[in-house]
Amino acid sequence: MPETPSAADVVSLDAFRSLMSEFPTGVAVVTSLDPDGEPRGMTCSALCSVTGAPPTLLVCLRRESPTLDAVTRCGRFAVNFLDAEAQHVAELFGSPAKTGRFDLVDWSMGRCGPHIAEHAHAIADCRVARTGDGGSHVVVFGEVSDVTLHRGRDPLLYGRRRYNVWPEQAARRPALCPRDAPPSDQPSET
Repeated sequence: MPETPSAADVVSLDAFRSLMSEFPTGVAVVTSLDPDGEPRGMTCSALCSVTGAPPTLLVCLRRESPTLDAVTRCGRFAVNFLDAEAQHVAELFGSPAKTGRFDLVDWSMGRCGPHIAEHAHAIADCRVARTGDGGSHVVVFGEVSDVTLHRGRDPLLYGRRRYNVWPEQAARRPALCPRDAPPSDQPSET
């Protein structure tokens, strides 16, 4: 039986966040509808593909999150992969504001959740296949039931505690604002 690590065997939260900041990732907004039909969403960089058969991805959502509650109660969600021009959307859905976010972006209802198509280079509509314990987070496995691609748009990236773009994108445009975003493991959302 594996031994439970002691506090001395575990790095500090600051050290862990510093480590993970060295692993750049794409930025997405996970969206769903709550039981009253109100849209909920949060910025998320903790996601990855799991398998192609059936097509499945996973997202990690904070346990106390109203978005997680909406996702698990609705059983469906959308993952809006933000494009390079959507830093403001990432910041909006990662901010502590609890209401009115969807009033500040154009959105429409997709197959499984709200689509923020104007600010996304790709969108995955997902059905909740299962969930798992992730400590302070819940791991949500979503079977992808539909994909929307907006060709010609570039992805927004996040790493080293700042937003960025692919190197060839950077040559074509001004630099993104280097402001820090909320830590991906503690997003605030509606």
